[in-house]
Amino acid sequence: MKTQVRTLIRESDSPSPAAQVVALNAPQTARPRPRRLRPLLQRLIPAACGVLLLLFLWQLASLSAKGFPTPLATWQAAVTLFADPFYNNGPNDQGIGWNVVASLQRVAIGFGLAALAGIPAGFLIGRFRFVARMFNPLIALLRPVSPLAWLPIGLLLFQRAEPASSWTIFICSIWPMVINTAEGVQRIPQDYLNVARVLQLSEWTVMRRILFPAVLPAVLTGMRLSMGIAWLVIVAAEMLTGGLGIGFWIWNEWNNLNVENILIAIGVIGGVGLLLEQALMLLARRFSWEK
Repeated sequence: MKTQVRTLIRESDSPSPAAQVVALNAPQTARPRPRRLRPLLQRLIPAACGVLLLLFLWQLASLSAKGFPTPLATWQAAVTLFADPFYNNGPNDQGIGWNVVASLQRVAIGFGLAALAGIPAGFLIGRFRFVARMFNPLIALLRPVSPLAWLPIGLLLFQRAEPASSWTIFICSIWPMVINTAEGVQRIPQDYLNVARVLQLSEWTVMRRILFPAVLPAVLTGMRLSMGIAWLVIVAAEMLTGGLGIGFWIWNEWNNLNVENILIAIGVIGGVGLLLEQALMLLARRFSWEK
């Protein structure tokens, strides 16, 4: 009797066939997938540790150096500064936004002229051995020259501060584009050029159909390096030439003893430079053969 009762209890506890079918057809709840978050955490945690280390060293520097602002004081100044970054109270009193825009305009002019001159020069140097032997010594001689040495030459040539700044950016940012383009042309397989010679293609056709598509990744790499140099040079050039620009804005804030604004400007310069470099890196990956 007891055995029969136990059997009935077990049969009553087990689900019926209909219930089993419903349970199988019921939507399964998605299980959490922590593996998807692991790559993100592997990037965010070290970055957060680096930021915390920077803030800690910054706080130590503010405690040890008299007049050096704390991170909190700099943050409060940044909130006030970026509340209206594009105000305009006259030629010598404009917001940090207008100063960044003015610096970007100068960089665009100098960098654009350097690209127009440097990329074709790199093609010629990489294509013709005589041109390479003629210009390689000049490049090796002029490339290490500091931008502060080129600025007085620009002032002497143009007699104005505005073209002199663009000239300094041009002469300092042209070399990476020339060198990378020339090396890219020299690394092209000789079989490509042999086929062009057999087909009796013109030099312009070889340049347009064979050299340029093959060298484009190297050209973009040179442009990325040149952009970093151009954005680096503009700050030093504007400090000496004056006028509207982030470099002169930093010098003006130093004269006013606004150290918080100088630190904010350093962050702005780094952020804008990072965005420019990342944009060119994305463009280089788009045309790279290594996917």
